Amino acid sequence: MNMGKLSTMAHPVKTRRYDSTSRRHAAQATRSAILDAARQLFIAKGYTATSMAQIASEAGVAPDTVYASVGKKAELFTLLIESALSGQDEAIPGEQRDYVARMRAATTAEAKLAIYAAAVTTIQARLAPLFLALRAAANAAPELGSVWAAISERRATNMHLLVEDLATTGELRTDLSRDEAADVIWSMNSSEYYALLVLERRWTPQRFETWLRDAWLRLLTTK
Repeated sequence: MNMGKLSTMAHPVKTRRYDSTSRRHAAQATRSAILDAARQLFIAKGYTATSMAQIASEAGVAPDTVYASVGKKAELFTLLIESALSGQDEAIPGEQRDYVARMRAATTAEAKLAIYAAAVTTIQARLAPLFLALRAAANAAPELGSVWAAISERRATNMHLLVEDLATTGELRTDLSRDEAADVIWSMNSSEYYALLVLERRWTPQRFETWLRDAWLRLLTTK
């Protein structure tokens, strides 16, 4: 018997495993801290008055960490918008969000619109304050205008998909084109609309949600 081989088998060489999971979790925690700090500062101080150094200080990280984690200032603000839309620290396509699956599973227009009104209210509570910060910075940061325009256009496309889903119930008004129906929803699910009623006129989020649901039912369906 080869004793050298036996000895090797009995005492295997130990290797150190690199803990990639812990590193990934730490990176995610840092990213979340940066996003939270940036959101608070952009809303409180405005986009132009907020520096990346201030965001780093608020998040408790070095400025280089901010750039490495989320990119430049405009990229960071864009990520905040996407995060507000998705409810996560990253962009998630609309069709992959949980409320979309629940809407598609619902069988009546009323149920679909109730789910969507609740989702819009939740999303706009996060998104509308960022929209106001962006609007105030429009002249000083024109690069953000194209970002917002792209998101607005994407939202319009998604509203056509929503109307097609509503049409499967057989409850859409026949005297209203699907393009018109999509435009109605698009205008009322906007940050501008939420800001006017909730942030300026002091409607409660619950009142806003109920209004959206009931208004869409009256405007778009035969109910």
